[in-house]
Amino acid sequence: MDIKFLDDFLQQSQTSNLKTKGLYPEAIYDLDVKVSFGMGTTTHVPWISALGPGMSTSNGYYPVYLFYKKENVLILAYGISETVDYEEPWSREITDGGEKIKDFLDKPFRYGDSYVFKTYTPEISDDGVKYFSDGSEVSQDDLAGDLKEIVDKYKQCLDITVKDEDSDLSKGLFYMESQLEDFIIQNWDETEFGKKFDLIYEDGELKSQQYRTDIGRIDILAKDKADGAYVVIELKRNQTSDDTVGQVTRYMGWLEEELGASDVKGIIVAGKYDEKLYYAQKMLKNIEVFLYEVNFKLNEYSR
Repeated sequence: MDIKFLDDFLQQSQTSNLKTKGLYPEAIYDLDVKVSFGMGTTTHVPWISALGPGMSTSNGYYPVYLFYKKENVLILAYGISETVDYEEPWSREITDGGEKIKDFLDKPFRYGDSYVFKTYTPEISDDGVKYFSDGSEVSQDDLAGDLKEIVDKYKQCLDITVKDEDSDLSKGLFYMESQLEDFIIQNWDETEFGKKFDLIYEDGELKSQQYRTDIGRIDILAKDKADGAYVVIELKRNQTSDDTVGQVTRYMGWLEEELGASDVKGIIVAGKYDEKLYYAQKMLKNIEVFLYEVNFKLNEYSR
């Protein structure tokens, strides 16, 4: 495995360049690769994640490189998303007695609940990158071996999950729910939302997705471009229309009470427009409903 992408990643982390498209491999050991240096502005902890089927960086578990720039520490971690809680994402062999990043680093900026697999101290220059661990230089072959080892452990965990017929991943629910939310975020500027609303960033980190409140997490929190009012966006998943309406109104009330927000708006994203949503919307003038469509198309392959 050519590990040169890691050198490129660390060198780019020293710049303000946030672009990743076409610069990094699309897959590592048959796992999808995602890379981020921040959105809008540079983040304190850029990352590279390797994702199995149905996983996303904001909604899953996966091997991940996390570069803590302030501490100059590169961690290859058993990554766990900050937005979804799992009973046993990685095997107990890994989590029982495993060292969390928040125990390895003093008050890490983010990702403290992920588990440490390997740590490196990089020396970054324009000519390349050298890696050290416990005072000894780490070779490219060793780096590649570490990556292969954690990927193999990951695939074993995925295999166990898929064989569990009661798991969300096996049923396909986890995949569809996570992908819809991620699709909206990743294609924000091309959606109707992007024309009217802005996503919220702090210190180069996206805060809009799975926004934390005292009463739960808002799927997506945005701001109206015209007046700066908060906009609560909730996806109607495997729940009733009444539950979804209740969630939206509770979050709207929390924003008014706790943040002193006024004119808070609500949006429900649903696969179909049922009567319950229709009547609820008639009485709740600050709530809109958007319908999503999934288009599946097959094209004949010809050389």
